[in-house]
Amino acid sequence: MSFTVAIDGPAAAGKGTIAKGVAAHFGFAHLDTGLLYRAVGRRTLDGTDAIAAAQALKADELEQGDLRTVEIAQAASKVAVIPEVRAALVDFQRAFARRAGGAVLDGRDIGTVICPEAEIKLFVTASAEVRAERRYLELKAKGSDVTQEQVLADVRERDARDAERITAPMKPAEDAVRLDTSDLSIEAALERAVALIESKRPATQ
Repeated sequence: MSFTVAIDGPAAAGKGTIAKGVAAHFGFAHLDTGLLYRAVGRRTLDGTDAIAAAQALKADELEQGDLRTVEIAQAASKVAVIPEVRAALVDFQRAFARRAGGAVLDGRDIGTVICPEAEIKLFVTASAEVRAERRYLELKAKGSDVTQEQVLADVRERDARDAERITAPMKPAEDAVRLDTSDLSIEAALERAVALIESKRPATQ
């Protein structure tokens, strides 16, 4: 029996961590859909056409260890505004979402475009300043030479690009539950997400 959890939200809001935690708690499969766009973005940095890269994407490309860099994040955000790229990746995501045993997908348009029929939809967010601080600390821990001001500017730029794109803009689904993590620990945010999902699961699952 399939059960789909759609988790959307902006960068560094905590949706990926919550999605992983939810998947582990319920024994669901997890797909970070942002990796699809990062993998395509990575190919474009090598000179490959974005649409061709999306159409030829293989699952093993999501396992590459360098997909979390700032450069690839920027490339991913740019290819994600291309309608043909998004269309090429839709079937991959929808097939994953309806697999038996349950699935959690996190991204920008899961509840609105990819899985509008998902059993539960969460929109995980936080203030731009909080998200920038989280990303800054993460990047500094990895040795990146960045300033908090640069990271905040990058966060705001990505937010604008994601929200203003013509195809599948980032926005909460009408029936999504909003989860603001600005003042929550990851443990508290995960606990709240699990409780919301439990309330939607059939008693037999």
